[in-house]
Amino acid sequence: MDSRDVATRREFLKRSAAVAAASSSLAAPGEARQTGSPRKRPNILLYIADQFRGDFLGANGLNPMGVTPNLDSIGRRGVCFQNAVTNQPLCSPSRACLFTGQYATQTGVWKLGPGLRPGAETLATILRGQGYTANYIGKWHLAPSSGENPASYGFVPLEYRGGFADLWQASNELELTSHPYEGTIWDGEGKPMHFSGIYRVDYLTGLAVDFLRQRHEKPFFLVVSQLEPHFQNDANAFIPPKEYAARYVNPFVPKDLRFFPGDWAAQLPGYYGDIKRIDDSVGTLLKTLEEQNLLDNTIVLFVSDHGCHFRTRNQEYKRSPHESSIHIPLVVQGPGFDRGSMVTELVSMVDVAPTLLDVVGIEAPDSMRGHSTMPLLQSAEARRSWRQEAFVQVSASQVGRAIRTPEWTYYVIDPNGRGNRDPGSMHYEEYQMYNLSSDPHQLLNLAGRSDNPKLVHYNGDQPLPEVATTLRQRLVARMVEAGEAAPRIDPRRYYP
Repeated sequence: MDSRDVATRREFLKRSAAVAAASSSLAAPGEARQTGSPRKRPNILLYIADQFRGDFLGANGLNPMGVTPNLDSIGRRGVCFQNAVTNQPLCSPSRACLFTGQYATQTGVWKLGPGLRPGAETLATILRGQGYTANYIGKWHLAPSSGENPASYGFVPLEYRGGFADLWQASNELELTSHPYEGTIWDGEGKPMHFSGIYRVDYLTGLAVDFLRQRHEKPFFLVVSQLEPHFQNDANAFIPPKEYAARYVNPFVPKDLRFFPGDWAAQLPGYYGDIKRIDDSVGTLLKTLEEQNLLDNTIVLFVSDHGCHFRTRNQEYKRSPHESSIHIPLVVQGPGFDRGSMVTELVSMVDVAPTLLDVVGIEAPDSMRGHSTMPLLQSAEARRSWRQEAFVQVSASQVGRAIRTPEWTYYVIDPNGRGNRDPGSMHYEEYQMYNLSSDPHQLLNLAGRSDNPKLVHYNGDQPLPEVATTLRQRLVARMVEAGEAAPRIDPRRYYP
């Protein structure tokens, strides 16, 4: 063996020893790590924007307005999940899915109002048990709340914070305790933190900048949860910062909106302005991470809880199985993700927590129903074997269940159910079925239709009733996996 071989072998053994030492410092999931440096693991910054449509992210290639350059840079450096779907198109249930890796009915937060159960196993509790700090800034919306109890809008007791036991600067229902240029959030001790004269997004961003500039002895898990681009409830409007108020008049209109009545014509300019400010905020945090020499050791993940259909599909903005409601942005960069990749496989909200745990070397608990997406980044075989379907539960507007595949959206409802009373049903009827390959904007409902050679929106080889039967079976299987009893689903007998 010559000197070069000896040097190479020594380097290999040195690296192997370092990897082994790092691995030995990891504890079992949920247990505190007793040895090893917690700084061996990367920090995690999870940024949530509320009601942000997936097709408004420039990196997804569906919007020409160019309002998300900073978010697009994350997708270019890291990974852009082009077909990410929420499992529940409603604020609180979707957030419960995000932090637990479970479906909404499993978490108990299947509608607005119920809180995440004290002691629930979440991304925060697991990471904190492995040496991270768990920190939260912004909108929470996972504590028990009631329209009859204004006290429930703001301060969140420790037991209802989902394991975020370190920095806490938040409001349970931020849309009810603030307006775009003034409002109140609360710190961990219950002390009000009032802001005035500064745009809400900028105020929360400033708090995050302050946190990032602190000295961190442990790796941190920080969530920045903005209300924007969600509309301001009591103004019934999307209110952008003043400098963007007139910038996006007469903007690009997504094709799914153009064919339906709604309030999109009046609301889109403000919505674009809100999204622009969210992108500005992300840019500020990326710059701060770089200035603090944290950027290369921090995973930055951006996601939204659901989309926005501007009252084109029902009487409000979400709570439907349409792409405008369920298609969400999902981009991530940092250690393990810096690949410059576009993932086209279908992923969903419950996959986020297992993915983050996987990339930092922590085993996801059995309670999580999602799956790590890391194999999609590493193997063509894994991409071929990935299950291409997402399960969606709909509440409040209806008692509904849907399955989303690359080609189809299939949706059933209980016509006698009450969306704010019934978490589920034992009897559903087919309600909507869209072929996304030939009808990406979901203009023609195929539920209840039989073959028709003049039906130009569907040219598949399989007869439509057979397609419906297959999707019905797959939906029932996913409901059972999510802990629901297998229901009866009646085929639709008539054209909608």
